This record gives sequence, C-alpha cells and structure tokens, in this order.
Amino acid sequence: MRLDEVMTRRYVIIGAGAIGGGIGALLARQGVPVVLVARGEHLEAMRREGIRLRTPEIDAAIPVTAVAGPEEIVLDENDVLVLATKTQQAEPALAAWADAPVGERTAGEALPILTALNGAAAEERALRWFSRVIGVCVWMPAVRMEPGEVIVRGASVGGIFPASRYPAVLTTDADRALVTGIEEDWAPSGLVLHPVEDVMPWKHRKLLGNLGNAVQALLGSGDEDIVRAAREEAAGIYASAGIPLNPESEENAMRDRLQVRPVPGEPAQMGGSTWQSLARGTGDSEVDYLSGEISALAHRIGRTAPINAGLARLTRRAARTGARPGDLSPADLRRELGL
Repeated sequence: MRLDEVMTRRYVIIGAGAIGGGIGALLARQGVPVVLVARGEHLEAMRREGIRLRTPEIDAAIPVTAVAGPEEIVLDENDVLVLATKTQQAEPALAAWADAPVGERTAGEALPILTALNGAAAEERALRWFSRVIGVCVWMPAVRMEPGEVIVRGASVGGIFPASRYPAVLTTDADRALVTGIEEDWAPSGLVLHPVEDVMPWKHRKLLGNLGNAVQALLGSGDEDIVRAAREEAAGIYASAGIPLNPESEENAMRDRLQVRPVPGEPAQMGGSTWQSLARGTGDSEVDYLSGEISALAHRIGRTAPINAGLARLTRRAARTGARPGDLSPADLRRELGL
C-alpha cells in the first residue's frame, strides 16, 4: 500500500472566497484537515471566529486554520493544494505557492494542485509552476459577500466537480488513485468530485453557461435574448476552432443532482461570481477569462467575437468605474452590443 493511501490528506485551499470558502467550510465541518488562505478582513474574521457556513440546512461557525500565505504554514508531501481564486488572480497565487518548501523539494515539484475555478485558462497557466495539475470544473452555487461568511445554496449536495489530470494524456494510475481518494475524502461533506477522462470538454461547456455572468452583472438580472446571442456566437467559434465539448445530456444528468434552494434570510435569487465582484466593488472581475476567452479563441483563428468582446469591455468598464449590478438597462446594453 502506498504512503498516500494510508495517510490523511490535508487540503490547502488557496482563495477562500465563495468556492474555496464553501469547500473548506464543508470539509472542515466533517473533520477533514483544511487550511484556508485569504487576505484582509475576510482572513481576520476567520482567524477570530472561524468561517460562518450558511446553507439551506446549516448555519454554523466552523473553526478553521486561516493563513495569509505559504510563509505561515509548513507543507508536507501529503498536502493537496486547491486553487480557488478568481481566474484573474490565479497567476500571482500560483507564483506565491510554487516555491514553498516541501521537505527538500518545492510545492511545484512535490504537490498536486487542483484548479477549481471558472474559465478554461488556469490549467495551462498552472503548468508554468506545477508539474502535476488536476483540472476541476466547478458547479457550486456559492456566494461570499461578508467577511468570514460563505453561503452555499446547494441542498444535500453542495457542489459537483468533474476532474482529471491536465493534460489528460499525462494521466497515470497514481493520478487516478489521487482523484478517487479526493472523491472519497469529499463525499461525506456533500461535495461530489467526479472523475472524468478529460476535464477540458467539461470546462469549455461550463464556459458557455458562464457567458451569462457578464449580462447578470451589468443588468442585475438575466436577459435571455442577450445571453442566447453570446452563447450562439461562442458555439460558432468553438466549432470553427475545433474545441470539443462533453455531451450535453451527460452534463445535464450530473447537474440534476445539484438542487439549489433558498438560504434562510437571503433572497431566493443571488448572483454569480461576476455579479459578486461588481456588487462588492472589488475593482475587477474574471470576465476576461469568460466572455474574453471567447474573444481569445476567435482571435487565434483570425476571427472576432463582437458580442462577447463587448460584454467583456463593458464589464471591465463597470468594475473600473465602480458601477453596480443594474446600473445599465437592457436597452442600453443591447445598443452597446449592436443587437
């Protein structure tokens, strides 16, 4: 039996926002060893009081270990890093953790890193620093608006995470054993890590869904016609670029397991990651790795994606100027996009 099969894994979650904080809180509640990495008021609140976890069924303060960076903990070879920042924050986080010592090696050499964030760019970037990258597609309805608190709106199942080695052609028996081991660690917490042969077709299809994020952030709610236009444009770019997608029926069967319900004291409808960035006034968002990723794919094949490029531009402007969700009307957005 291998050492990593008999020792308890510890999960170091880099970016304890909505997704990372939700994963960490649910794991810690079940006694799984976790370290949450955060900054500012959120970090200080967790150090004082733990992390408050609110779900349709739970409202509890969970004691956690919270740190600002690798200099505050000692890593060992049984640790698993989970990158859960926003995509635009990924590279600084990867660079900060890659050279952290793990015995006589570095984290980049010794430890696997799970890329649990939106978009389809983080996995390739992670290879600059880490030799063993596990790509993760994230389906988790979570919100982080207040310091020290995370809201997870999934009932029973808190999140579903298709995952595989990246690139998939490098997959070994040890990688399959690692992903299966994580699946077993996470399951009692209501987190479904779902091993797949290649996660990137899943992440690209999830990206199609995330193209509505900019619309929701700008308008404060969805607009089916604008979102449909953005997705149809993206689907055409995918087809021209030869980007494979997992079967829609396969994805729907998985997503049906995730039942989103209201959390007591919160609105029935709450915004996604881009909406949260504008609502909190962070000054940036991950739109360049969502709508902007479609523009990048189009540019690689000598085309343009004007609807998605426009959504990215307008969301950047909103973040830069401090605009809030709903400051733009649907009519103004259509005019800006030429629809």
